Amino acid sequence: MTPVARPDAIRSHNLALVLSLLHSDGEMTRAELTRRLGISRSTVRALVGALGELGLVEELVPVGGARVGRPSHTVVPHHGGPFAFGVDVDPSEIVVAAVGIGGEILAKSAVALDLHRSVTPEHVVDRVAGALQRVWREGRPDAAPCGVGVSVPGTVDSRTGVIGDAPNLGWRDVDLGRMLAERVPDSVPVRLGNDADLALLAEHRRGALRGCSDAVFLMGRQGVGAGLMASGQPLHGHDGHAGEIGHNPLDPAGPPCHCGNRGCLEVYVGEPALLALAGDGGPPTRDAIARLFARARSGDKHAVDAMLGVVDPLARAIAGLHNTLNPERVVLGGSLAGVFEVVAEQLVDAVAGYCFDLRREPGLVAPALGEDSALMGAAELGFAALLADPLSSAKL
Repeated sequence: MTPVARPDAIRSHNLALVLSLLHSDGEMTRAELTRRLGISRSTVRALVGALGELGLVEELVPVGGARVGRPSHTVVPHHGGPFAFGVDVDPSEIVVAAVGIGGEILAKSAVALDLHRSVTPEHVVDRVAGALQRVWREGRPDAAPCGVGVSVPGTVDSRTGVIGDAPNLGWRDVDLGRMLAERVPDSVPVRLGNDADLALLAEHRRGALRGCSDAVFLMGRQGVGAGLMASGQPLHGHDGHAGEIGHNPLDPAGPPCHCGNRGCLEVYVGEPALLALAGDGGPPTRDAIARLFARARSGDKHAVDAMLGVVDPLARAIAGLHNTLNPERVVLGGSLAGVFEVVAEQLVDAVAGYCFDLRREPGLVAPALGEDSALMGAAELGFAALLADPLSSAKL
């Protein structure tokens, strides 16, 4: 027999519903909360009051405007409330942000990594720990962090949080979460996720995939990965390896890949390949990639030809996703967003040509959150404990 829920459990559940709705959808009146949640006005009033006492939300009275009569109070995330850290680790750069409830970036710091040297987990933890302190001071120094979420370009075991394999970082079986947890306050949880998975989470919660139940986020960086969603549920696989599309082999006799195989997708469409096609043999730093896309947008032939050079392998990969998962929408993020901006027409046509039965546009879109999709998804991991149990904020 299923036990009857206790009143305190129901209250905690309803507090989580209200806070999560405000976090994902923004400010609302009490009347809107009542309608959206299907609970009584008196219950909403009590829940909003409790969240206000916890310092999580506040009520504002609109000023100005042409409306007559008594204005409705608007419930918004508390300006001085808790925040989450989002950390996005890439082989060329670490980005750390303090993010408020509702998704506002309060402060952000980027730390360049030297691609000519081995990037060790210890080095990354040192850089992240320093950046956390900087954005805390700059963003909300008088508030407490509720969690740290970390995005990494590799597989993350969903059961243990250990990075199984991150070829572009040269890491294998790294417990980065434990290492970082030793550098933050004891009460602050640290959670890790794959960068493409977290970018998908953020775009689904507040970006280009809102309201979309079957979707793919294809992340192009030094490597290539995919975040997958089917029937509204993220697909991580047995131990977090789902979506490693960058290591699907296109040609077993092709160029060597970091993973040890040859001819993987990412050696044809990753950032090093883009730079090489454009005649730039330098490392794939953020600045180098930005310069390449600036050249392409200005019509530089070598840069545009580089974008065209990745259309066929990229289209084959996207068509494979369509044939396997039948997504409604495919977000092209990271450097692939720049490729899509320059050669959208050619890419759409090529995808349609490779698909088994595509009777509509292939649903290719750019990320609404721009370069911050994975960063904001990491912040969502940092908010997870607070959103599940708003009463836990009393312990911060």
